[in-house]
Amino acid sequence: MTVKRTTVNAIEFAYLEQGDGPLALLMHGFPMSPATYRHLMPALAAAGYRAVAPYLRGFAPSTLPPDGSFAIADLVSDINGLHEALGGDGDAVLVGHDFSAPAVWGAAQDGERWSRAVVCDVPPLPVFGPMVLTPRGTDALSHFWFFQTAVAEQVVAADDLGYLDWIYRKFTADGFDATEDLKHAKDALRAPENLAAALALYRTAFPPDRFGTPEWIQEHAAVWGAPPSRPVLNLFGSEDPSFVITEAVLADIVAGLPAGSHAEVVPGAGHLGLVERPAEVNRLVLRFLAGEL
Repeated sequence: MTVKRTTVNAIEFAYLEQGDGPLALLMHGFPMSPATYRHLMPALAAAGYRAVAPYLRGFAPSTLPPDGSFAIADLVSDINGLHEALGGDGDAVLVGHDFSAPAVWGAAQDGERWSRAVVCDVPPLPVFGPMVLTPRGTDALSHFWFFQTAVAEQVVAADDLGYLDWIYRKFTADGFDATEDLKHAKDALRAPENLAAALALYRTAFPPDRFGTPEWIQEHAAVWGAPPSRPVLNLFGSEDPSFVITEAVLADIVAGLPAGSHAEVVPGAGHLGLVERPAEVNRLVLRFLAGEL
């Protein structure tokens, strides 16, 4: 894999690239990096795709947005801008994980750019909202609320970003070795300005004075509430504490998606199935992209 750079929305995006063929754009979450896709990228390249995994806006070595904006709509704009800058066409596919998932749900509404999309570990907004706005949901995703506080930067940065070690332990299955993932994540967020940028994603998306209000719901629905235009694969880990994904929930998800979509739980995976169970996740992604699910 090689590291390259391109400029979109006045941001210089650093990205990893492997393979040739239709664009497969892979967007990571928090606290992660393009290393989340280190197993999927060679599999996509072998399947005939040009796999590109950028560092999100504000995650080093990508640069900070000049306007300081970190809304989900900005991430959607980044995704579609990267499609154009990287020479994507209508055969391009899109993969998103964790915080990038809402942006992928939004970008996937553009069927002219993206032929298929894969969303890991976050359901579509009509399912996400009711699951988060419960006692269990607010407890499981407590970092959403903690990141709103003024002390968050200090706590997360302490002991060489030790809070990230805790996040990985909480959201991965027992026994997973997160050493490599944490190294790359900490390199991307160690500088105070990069950590502040990452927390700004949560502070912008889940402001305590508006979160859950009709205005907030309308704002998010306008960005990622509509169904995608093309088929989507929605994957979850059986050991992920973020959401309780039952067969009924999977059925609800698929019912709101275009024909050819699929939703599945990966046994033994936590919130990072891409690196916890890479063989199974790669198999499902490649079968879906080939129209075999």
